[in-house]
Amino acid sequence: MAYKKIEQYDAETTAALSGHIEAILGLLGEDRSREGLLKTPERVAKALQFLTQGYQQDGVEIVRSALFDEPYNQMVLVRDIELFSLCEHHMMPFIGRAHVAYIPNGKITGLSKIARVVETYARRLQVQERLTEQIRDCIDEALAPLGTAVVIEAAHTCMSMRGVEKSNAITTTSAFSGAFLNSARTREEFLHLIGSKN
Repeated sequence: MAYKKIEQYDAETTAALSGHIEAILGLLGEDRSREGLLKTPERVAKALQFLTQGYQQDGVEIVRSALFDEPYNQMVLVRDIELFSLCEHHMMPFIGRAHVAYIPNGKITGLSKIARVVETYARRLQVQERLTEQIRDCIDEALAPLGTAVVIEAAHTCMSMRGVEKSNAITTTSAFSGAFLNSARTREEFLHLIGSKN
């Protein structure tokens, strides 16, 4: 299935999730009949489906839905792509930005498809390290470029709101292939471009 945001929710899944959320509220000591909580189980059920909709999407298919023959063979960079994901260890959000570049090898894709690939893999239970590699691998598989580079910078609420409670910590991960992996000059150009604020 290609990229499609959830607009309607599966009633059976929503009902099942809602029952579990209602039970969790009770276990936390809340009065589940309190006015402010009456619709909370359903809202949370829908939010969870929205935040994990990437399981129903295929990143490779998204890229291939807008492929164009083009002899351009210099770096294509889409930077500062907002991302929101859920840490699979605590199901708490991590929020940041991704920078994705590739060097075409006869084929390019629509620029929005790069951002949609990021969202597809971010909308799953994740660890940042795997998310970074999944985006790279998707671009490699879909485009067979001369190289792909991905850097993600994110703040993890599981680290800022609980545990060590370090609210200013940013985690940076990277994944390279092809020319970005084998050529220090190409990799440095990419890193310079994502570091510049022009």
